[in-house]
Amino acid sequence: MNLLKSDRNHRWFDFKWNLKYQFYLILKTNAFLFGLFCNFERETMRFASDIPLFWLLPLVVVSILLAYWLYSNSNWFKGLGRNMRISLLSLRALSLFLIGVLLFGIIFEAVNYRIEKPIIINMIDISKSMKNYKDSSEVTDLVNKLHASLQEDLDESFEVVDMVVGTQAEYGKFDGFKAGESNLSAGFEKIQTDYYNRNIGGILFVSDGNFNNGNNPIYSAEKISLTPVFTLGVGDTVKKRDHYIKNIAANEVTFYKNKFPVEVDVEAIKMGKGKTVVTISSNGKTLASQQIVYKDGKRDFEHVSFLLEADKIGFHSYTVSISRESNEYNYANNKRVFYIEVVDSRSKVILLSGAPHPDLAALKNSIEQDQNLEVESVLIKDWNRVSKNVDLVIWHEPGIGFDPALNSSLLEKNTPVLYCVGPNTSNSIIQKLNIGMTLSGGNQTDENQGILNEGFKPFELSESVKQAIDYFPPLKSKFGDLKISGGAEVLIFQRLGSIRKKDPLLYFNKRDKVKYGVIFGEGTWKWKMNDFIRTGSFEAFTELIQKTTQYLLVKQDASSLHVTLPKRFTKEEDVLVNATFYNDAMDAITEPKINMVVSDENGKKSNLQFGVSGNFYKLSIGRLRPGKYTWTASTKFNGKSHAKSGVFIVEDIALESLDNYANHSLLNQISTATQGDFELLKNYKKTISVIKSRRDITSVSYKEAAFNDLIDYKILFFLLLLLLSVEWFLRRWLGSY
Repeated sequence: MNLLKSDRNHRWFDFKWNLKYQFYLILKTNAFLFGLFCNFERETMRFASDIPLFWLLPLVVVSILLAYWLYSNSNWFKGLGRNMRISLLSLRALSLFLIGVLLFGIIFEAVNYRIEKPIIINMIDISKSMKNYKDSSEVTDLVNKLHASLQEDLDESFEVVDMVVGTQAEYGKFDGFKAGESNLSAGFEKIQTDYYNRNIGGILFVSDGNFNNGNNPIYSAEKISLTPVFTLGVGDTVKKRDHYIKNIAANEVTFYKNKFPVEVDVEAIKMGKGKTVVTISSNGKTLASQQIVYKDGKRDFEHVSFLLEADKIGFHSYTVSISRESNEYNYANNKRVFYIEVVDSRSKVILLSGAPHPDLAALKNSIEQDQNLEVESVLIKDWNRVSKNVDLVIWHEPGIGFDPALNSSLLEKNTPVLYCVGPNTSNSIIQKLNIGMTLSGGNQTDENQGILNEGFKPFELSESVKQAIDYFPPLKSKFGDLKISGGAEVLIFQRLGSIRKKDPLLYFNKRDKVKYGVIFGEGTWKWKMNDFIRTGSFEAFTELIQKTTQYLLVKQDASSLHVTLPKRFTKEEDVLVNATFYNDAMDAITEPKINMVVSDENGKKSNLQFGVSGNFYKLSIGRLRPGKYTWTASTKFNGKSHAKSGVFIVEDIALESLDNYANHSLLNQISTATQGDFELLKNYKKTISVIKSRRDITSVSYKEAAFNDLIDYKILFFLLLLLLSVEWFLRRWLGSY
C-alpha cells in the first residue's frame, strides 16, 4: 500500500516537474519569437491580432495538457526515461503552441531608420551656344575635370548624379555641346519630379545662362525646396556689335487665297543710331520690305508686321532678312527661313448642346486654335439640322433637349460624334445614342478622376499631357455600374485614389467604320483651369482635346499601306518614319518589303527600305538639311501594288547662334534665390569646397515602417518543421512506429 502511494507521488512529482519544464521551454520560445520581431536596428513595434493576445497564456496550458494527453495513454512512453519523456512532451507541446500562435493572425509594425547620403546633381548645359565664346576650347576640358573632381572629392560622403540638359533633360555623362535648343527649366523640372522627397544636397549647374525654350529656369529652380543651386558660369558677358532676327511669328497653316500675318522681332546691340531694312522673299522674289530705325543705339528692339497672300497650295518657304552692316559680330543670324502650308479647305466642327455650359467654351477655345478647323457652337433648338457639310459633332449632355430625329440623322449620315455624357443624360437616352454603353443605377451622381491607359495605341500624347491627366479634377457623372461594348479603345480610365478602375472616362469606338468618342462626365472646363494653375498655360489641355478631335476627324483609311510621318522637323531632329501593312483580314503583317524614295528640292533622290519592328515597319532617315522634301512609299503584295506619298519640311531654326554674350546675371539670380553660390567654371574647386563645408548639406535619416504577418516568416515554418521532424525521429528511434 505504501509502495502504491509512493509510486503515485512519484508520478505526480514527474508531472508537475514536466509541466514546469514545459512552461519554461514555451516561455523561452516566446522570448525567441520576440527576439525575431525585434531583428531591426533601432526600431519600434506595434502589435495587432485577430484574437486578443492574453489568450496566449491559456494556449500555453492547452498545448502542454494536449501533448501530455496524447502521450499518457502510450505504454511504450511510460517505459521511457524521464529525460526522454520530457523531451518528447516538450517537442509536441512546442509544436502545438507554435501552430496556435500562427492561427492568432498576429500582425506587427516594424520601424527601421535608413541613412541617405546627400545627393549632388551635376547638371551640364549641352546647348551649342556654349561654344560661342573665346573660352569655348577650354570649356570641354573644364567640364571633364569638374566631373573627375566630384567623383574624387565627394564620393565617400555624397552621391553624385550626372545630368545633361539641352532640348530636353536626361541623365548621363557629358558628351559634347550638341543640343540645338536651350530648355534650361527642363533640367530643374525633371529633378523636382524624379527626386521628390529625396535628400538633394545641392545642384551644380554649368551654363552660359542663355535659354530659348521652356520657362524661365529661375522659377523652376525655386520650386525644388531647400535645395541650393551652385551655378558655374561659362562665356563672355561683354556684348558685341550685332543685330539679328530675334523671332518670327506666323501661323503654320493658312488657306488658299487668304492673307496671313507675319510678325518679325529684330534686336540690335551697339549698332548705333541708324536705319536698316527688313525684307521677306520667296524663291528669290521680294514679297515685302520695311525700314526700321534704331533710336537708342546701344540696345534696340523693333517689331514689324507684314501681311502676305497665300496664292499657291502646298508648303512654301519664306526668308526674312535684314541688311548686313559693317563690323557685325555675326552675319549668320541676319536671316531666317520659315515655312507655311497653304491648304484649300477646312473641316467643320459643330459644338451642340441643349443648354449653355462652360465646357463648351473650354472645348471651343482649344479646337479653334487649329487653323484647319472651322468651329461653331449652337443650341439644339437653334440648329438647322443640316449635317451633310459637318465633319464632326461634339454633343454635350445629349439628355438635355434630346431630339430623336437629330440622333437618327447623325447615325444615318455616318457623322463622327464626340459625346459628353454627364449626369443629365438618362440611361434610356444612353441606349438610344447607340454608343456601346450600358449603365445600371439610379439618379445618383458620382465624381471620377482619370488615369491614362498606357496601352492606348491610336495616337500618342506628350509627356506633359500624360502628367496633367493625373492632376485633372474629377468629372461629374451618373453613378452606376458602367459597361462598354468590345472593341472600344480606352484613353483614360476612371480612378479611385491611385487605383485604376475598369470603367472608362474617355474612350473611342466605331459604328459601321465611323469613329465616335465618349467623355463620361461634365466639367472639362475644370481641366483647363487646372492646367493653367499648374503650368501657366493651357497647352496640355489643348493638346488632349485637339488630338481627340483630330483622331475622330481622320477618315478610316481603307488601303493596306499606312505611313506615319510628321510634316515638320528641325535640322536637329532625326527624321523617323513608321509604316504598317494590313492583309485582307486587316491583320498587321510584315511579309512585303516596303521601299521609300525621298527627294529634296533639287531633285536629289534617296532610295531607302523600311526595317521590321514587331508587327510594324520603321525607317530612320537621320538628320537632313533644311528644305522641302517629297516622299513616296511603295510595296507589292499578292500581285497588287500599294503606294503612299506626301511632303515634309526640315526647318533651319538656329536659335543657338542668336546670343553672342553670356547671361551670368541669370545664373547669379538662380543661386541667390536658392541660397546657393555663383562662380566661374574655372573656379569649380572653390564651389566643391563650399559644398563640403556647408553644414546644411548632410545625411538624412529616413523612418521606414513595414507591416508584417507573423505567418509570412519562413524561419517559423522551418522551426515548426524541425520540431516535428525531431519528434518523429525520436519516436522512430525509440520504436514507437
